[in-house]
Amino acid sequence: MVGSPPDRTSARLRNSTAMLIDTHSHLDDPRYDDDREAVLERARANGVARMITIGCDLATSRAAVSLADRYPFVYAAVGVHPHEVKAIGDGWYDELRRLAQHPKVVAYGEIGLDYHYNHSSPKEQRDRFREQVCVARELKRPVVIHTREADDDTVAILREERAFEIGGMFHCFSGGIRLAKAALDLGFLLSFSGIITFPKAEALREVVKMAPLDRILVETDCPYLTPVPHRGKRNEPAHVRLVAEQVGHVRGMGVGDIEAVTTENAVRLLGKGLDPAAA
Repeated sequence: MVGSPPDRTSARLRNSTAMLIDTHSHLDDPRYDDDREAVLERARANGVARMITIGCDLATSRAAVSLADRYPFVYAAVGVHPHEVKAIGDGWYDELRRLAQHPKVVAYGEIGLDYHYNHSSPKEQRDRFREQVCVARELKRPVVIHTREADDDTVAILREERAFEIGGMFHCFSGGIRLAKAALDLGFLLSFSGIITFPKAEALREVVKMAPLDRILVETDCPYLTPVPHRGKRNEPAHVRLVAEQVGHVRGMGVGDIEAVTTENAVRLLGKGLDPAAA
């Protein structure tokens, strides 16, 4: 389905009135190959106005742009995940620069550090992270940050490479108050996923409580991190509403208010093209 022409989008998808923005998804994942259109229809029916599909290497970055081409409500980010940076070869950055010129590429990422698995060596990760922040600054695109068990190095590199000049989000935020404050001090937003619905995530819900409302985003990271009550099943963008409902519960606010503020935050960070009201 990736790369099909835009005019094949169903009328039901084109005509939906929706407001939530799923700021981080992987819609190119093969787990959607048999029912991608139905997955997107469910998202729209559940009030998801925009979905940002994320590149993790060169192939998935291309796929993200192809999906953004096909669907008017899908946008893309391009970049190389820390797991994959060992594969960066000649011409990769030139190709990512080219892809980033597409009008529906709204961010650079996901990039960062992951010391839990170390699929790429820590040094490779740090070197390529620095390089990619520089590419993002050159492109004037906000960055989508992945960090796991690498808080201090992640924050240090973002500071040293002046990532605050372009801003961005800590996607699937799962750190503590200390990392949250450091990210906020850099001017970044915190994007929360289905993890905040997990019974043992009380510490993360405390971060949701303390984060300024104008610095909160919601995401699915689908097909991963399916929220309660669907844990154990494939995640999909429709479930971003469950994340918004949990943020509202934690903050003592209605889901409509969370929908409005997180949409406004996403539009402010990623561009007016994402604004459902302008469609």
